[in-house]
Amino acid sequence: MLQIKNFTKIYSNGKIAVDNISLNVESGDIFAFIGPNGAGKTTTIKSVVGINDFDKGEILIDGIDIVKKPVDCKKIIAYIPDNPDIYDTLTGVQYLELVADIFRVSKEERNRLALEYAKLLGLEKDLNSPISTYSHGMKQKLVLISAFIHKPKLVVMDEPFVGLDPKASFTVKEIMKKFVKDGGAIFFSTHVLEVAEKLCNKVAIIKDGKIIACGTMEEVKKDKSLEKVFLESVDNEQPKDSIKE
Repeated sequence: MLQIKNFTKIYSNGKIAVDNISLNVESGDIFAFIGPNGAGKTTTIKSVVGINDFDKGEILIDGIDIVKKPVDCKKIIAYIPDNPDIYDTLTGVQYLELVADIFRVSKEERNRLALEYAKLLGLEKDLNSPISTYSHGMKQKLVLISAFIHKPKLVVMDEPFVGLDPKASFTVKEIMKKFVKDGGAIFFSTHVLEVAEKLCNKVAIIKDGKIIACGTMEEVKKDKSLEKVFLESVDNEQPKDSIKE
């Protein structure tokens, strides 16, 4: 579903933000992408969804090249950024209508899914209120609804649980599980390692722009906790060979 091949991103000042990384996210995967601040997670994610350009390598979404056919790729992905910076002048319903129009979701389907997800996340009573009155967590819920409303094949998330209360976090995890069970794929970054360990079947650890561990959760953990593996990995200055998937 998502193939990143020898991806390299170099900033204009010459700094290598991401250095020749490769990984593969398949249908049914919940794939955690973890690393310290500044490791290259958000840079990679923004290139995957077509926001950032990059210098070397390939990014394929369901076999489609994000550089050569960005619109075709964006039709089948959803992106949830770490900061839900959305249109404050719209109401929640208007924002969902906008997203549904862009992705050509039928009126019947959009209404059904919007109500279903809004009820699950406890947002149904606020959908007619201006987004300017929303808290950070409410905006995050709205963005999550907009992501799933058009039934993407791949959902890419950058710190999706920030700002969510415990109940909403639990609900989002259940939505994610159902989504991949139905054939979707999720690639997301998080600093909440306990969540990643329990929720994800695959994980990659990135440090200083390099992948230092990658594979199934069991392969990467090796009978340790993910937190312990992460701390040991980022304290080791020499990148390890990635585990082959």
